[in-house]
Amino acid sequence: MHNIGELDKKLLVLLIDNARASVSHLAKQLGVSRLTVQSHMNQLERGGVIKGYTLRWHEEFLEQQISAHILIATDQKLIAQIVRALEKITVIKSLSSISGEFDLVAQLKAPSTQELDEAMDSMAQIEGVERTQTSVLLSKKFER
Repeated sequence: MHNIGELDKKLLVLLIDNARASVSHLAKQLGVSRLTVQSHMNQLERGGVIKGYTLRWHEEFLEQQISAHILIATDQKLIAQIVRALEKITVIKSLSSISGEFDLVAQLKAPSTQELDEAMDSMAQIEGVERTQTSVLLSKKFER
């Protein structure tokens, strides 16, 4: 893992705010040369700190999406097969293993209740999925 210095920390804060910022803009914000910024970005990538660059959704767009968490109880012997099948359902944005009564939790974002319902039906058809419990998110109170 890469040793993160003060310049790296400042650079990461700027990239978290806007991963599409140009190297020139970042250099100006940091008060260093473009070459210095590019060098630090390359080191952070090679060091495993930066895996990739992505976009952040605008809140107005996200408010149009229907978000849900689905708890999934599985046959543990088939968990790898179940995970591979769930990866193919595009409205599932993340999947985590959890402790307790259920084995997995999926976070879904769909543009309509119909697409959410289709995804839930697809999940129920996967061999080894024993039962699910869905919670539709109504509003976000805060995010960090």
